[in-house]
Amino acid sequence: MDLETLMVPIYLFMIFVAPLWLILHYRSKRQVSQGLTDEEFNLLNELVDKADKMTQRIGTLESILDAESPEWRQRNDK
Repeated sequence: MDLETLMVPIYLFMIFVAPLWLILHYRSKRQVSQGLTDEEFNLLNELVDKADKMTQRIGTLESILDAESPEWRQRNDK
């Protein structure tokens, strides 16, 4: 391969791809360093609340199953 034929893709990369790549890279780095927005933080808190409620409900269901059918855990492990 001739050196001149290699230079064309290198020039194209340096002119178009590299600047776009750098811009997108540093934009994403800046967004990560800024942390969560207020909306994202509120959504995260809502998800934590829902997870807590689900944990309580699962605990309640397990206690009901333990009372009504004590061997239910062994049947599901098989």
